[in-house]
Formats: sequence, structure tokens, C-alpha cells
Amino acid sequence: MSGQASSSSSRKPATPNVGDADIEKLLSREATAFQREIEVERILKAFKLNPYELLDIDETARPEEIKKKYRQLSLFIHPDKTSHARAPDAFDLLKKAESELSDETKREELDAIIKQARTTLLKGINLPTTTTDDDSRLKGLTPPWKQQLRALSKDLLIEEEVRRRKAVKMNLANEGLEARKKEEEVSARKRKAEDEVTWEAGREQRVGSWRNFASQKNKKKKQKTAILG
Repeated sequence: MSGQASSSSSRKPATPNVGDADIEKLLSREATAFQREIEVERILKAFKLNPYELLDIDETARPEEIKKKYRQLSLFIHPDKTSHARAPDAFDLLKKAESELSDETKREELDAIIKQARTTLLKGINLPTTTTDDDSRLKGLTPPWKQQLRALSKDLLIEEEVRRRKAVKMNLANEGLEARKKEEEVSARKRKAEDEVTWEAGREQRVGSWRNFASQKNKKKKQKTAILG
């Protein structure tokens, strides 16, 4: 009996041997997947008109730092590596942000607006406009200095975008007006050409009618002359 009991106990189903290393890998994968989704959400919620905010990088970053940060983020939240439904949208936003900061003209325009915000804020707290972000006098502000700078920069960027869209709309309206004028001029020239063709086409008929009229008039004159004689 004891032999049978030991035999039956030895036939118990074996439990999978999951080591600590395997558990750590599994947890790490789950944590990374969660972090990818969090980063996608951050990008989607970031202010779209500020590429620095989209890339989560300082305004003083060098071009090579911007490219490095873009590569890191784009690989981290790539649609092939995360199941987030809007990962492609976040990926496109990162690409657009990097492209704008790589364009010297666009970055200069952006930096000028941020500089305007910085100057306005510094003047408001009676500090020199040359004050740097790491100045001790900017610490302990409420809201924090960086938050204030981002908020005012956002307002100014929105104002600039509104002006830009109005200008585009006005240009399109002007282009539409010019297009209508040109279309009217073309139509007028076309009508004139058609009238000239119609006039030329009826020329022979008018000449023939005039000849007939003149001939009949001459006949009447001759008849009158004959009667008087």
C-alpha cells in the first residue's frame, strides 16, 4: 500500500518552474508597455503649436540633441511597438515637431515668440530680460517659472496662428477675386470675338441687302424720270 501511495504521489502533475528572472522580465515588459502608452498620451495632450513641448525638450537644445530626442521617442512609441490605437497620430506629431525645429527659419520664428513671452514675464516681476532659467530668483515662483513661460508662450503662439490663418484666408479671398476678374475678362474677350465672328458672317448678307435696296431705289428714279419726259 505504501508503495502504491508513493507511486501515486510521484505521478502528480508538474507545476511550471517560473524563476525570478522570468517574473522580472514579464513585469519589465508590462511596465514598458504601460510607459509607452503613457508617453503616447502625453504627446497627444501636448500643445500642438509648440514642438519643444511635443518633444519634451528644452528650448535651448542643440540640433543634435533634438534629433537624438526625436529618435528615442519615435522608436519608443512606434506603432509597431505599442498597441495604443492612436500611436500613429503621436508618431506623426513627433515627426512634424522634429521637422519644424530642424527648419532654421521656423525655429527662429518660434524662438522669437518664446523670447517675447520670456521678456514679458521677466519685466512683470522686475527682473532683467537677460535673466536665465536657472537663476535663483526664478525658483519658488507660483506657478513655477517653466509653467508660466509655457502658458504665456502658448497664448502668443495661438495669437500668431490666428493671424496667420486670417492672412491665409484673406490671400485666398484676394486670389479668388483676382481669379473672378480674370475669368470675367476672358469671358468678355470671348464674347467680343464671337460678336466679331457673327458680324463678319452677316457681312455678305448686309452688303447684298444694301445692293438690292440701292438697285430698287435707282429703278424708281428711272421710272420717275421716264414719266416726266
